[in-house]
Amino acid sequence: MSLPPADERELLHRARALAGRSLRDIAHEARMAVPPDLRRNKGWVGELMEIVLGASSSSLPQPDFPHLGIELKTLPVDARGRPRESTYVCTVPLDEAVGETWEDSWVRRKLARVLWLPVQADPATPLAERRVGGALLWSPDAHEEARLRRDYDELMDFVYTGALDRVTARFGEVMQIRPKAPHARARRRALGVDGARVLANPRGFYLRASFTAAILERHYAI
Repeated sequence: MSLPPADERELLHRARALAGRSLRDIAHEARMAVPPDLRRNKGWVGELMEIVLGASSSSLPQPDFPHLGIELKTLPVDARGRPRESTYVCTVPLDEAVGETWEDSWVRRKLARVLWLPVQADPATPLAERRVGGALLWSPDAHEEARLRRDYDELMDFVYTGALDRVTARFGEVMQIRPKAPHARARRRALGVDGARVLANPRGFYLRASFTAAILERHYAI
């Protein structure tokens, strides 16, 4: 595993040095085996990038590069360079964040500074042959943050009032709440309608693909 980068400049230099390289080539240098596909190894690409770039947070609740305050997000993209799916941000606090504001939220801290790393995700291309695109270091501008905050406030209102079961993936303009669990039997404590604690499926915040596509379009003129 690489040592953590000393600063933003070093991190961006490392990330941009990956552009155009295949996952096979990068994995070989990292002494990692390339799985045949991602069906049972969904997080493999992200794990590979964390290793080669020197991310140090592991699974702790902090940015991937805690000393820099930077989160790493790989973006599976199609042949036109557009994101193929929504992007997971973090878990939804179901019973421990009553009264938490957008300014104090973990999702805002996660999105304050993000290193986007596009990766080819065409199903017709074998995983080992897929290539990494140009890295982008991003922070939300005032308009983007306002949209994220609006969605956060709307979605968390359902959590605070015990109406989590009413939330579907259709809610939220740029950010949504979706189930986030290894299986349907997983349960976490959540707020019920009368303030009592109930058991519910874990949920996660996800950025819509249209939102991440707009970020790439603005910076890369796709």
